[in-house]
Amino acid sequence: MEALKLKTVDDLEAAWTVSEDERLELINGEVVKRPMAKMEHGAVQGDMCGLLSPLRRKSGSGGWWFSTEVSVRYNEHQCPSHDIAGWRKERVPERPKGIMQVTPDWVCEIVSSGHEKKDTLRNFNVLMTYAVPYYWIIWPEDEASMAYKLVEGKYAVIESCEKSGKFRIEPFTEIEFDLDYVFGRL
Repeated sequence: MEALKLKTVDDLEAAWTVSEDERLELINGEVVKRPMAKMEHGAVQGDMCGLLSPLRRKSGSGGWWFSTEVSVRYNEHQCPSHDIAGWRKERVPERPKGIMQVTPDWVCEIVSSGHEKKDTLRNFNVLMTYAVPYYWIIWPEDEASMAYKLVEGKYAVIESCEKSGKFRIEPFTEIEFDLDYVFGRL
């Protein structure tokens, strides 16, 4: 019996070259096709980016780089694409290019139907292993979110939001997140 050969970032890039229209990522050494984004997913992603935009305009301390659908290379066999990821400008002073080689300071996944396990378990474990300080998960169809903070190498829940309300959540306490806006009720 032949041993399973883990795919690498090179395999992922080769797959992109063959099929540029495919949404692909590398998870646990397997090239995985990402689900087609639904309107709820895209709307939440866009609204979150809109809320975060004031932080993009700041430089140095307090400023952030944000990207949607960005591939982050954690190791040779882990290169997921995150719905939204952010890097503090004080840590990454120049605008990043290409596949990110630097671990994000914050990741937000918007759960897609049929891929819940990837966002709530696989990515959760990868991000915890690679010490991403903050991980948020948003369920558009359930109108809920959960925010985690890395504490002593493990994720701890710092906020759990459902349906409506306004929240200030680490690491963006200067911004008020209005769930009515995020979930399209305003």
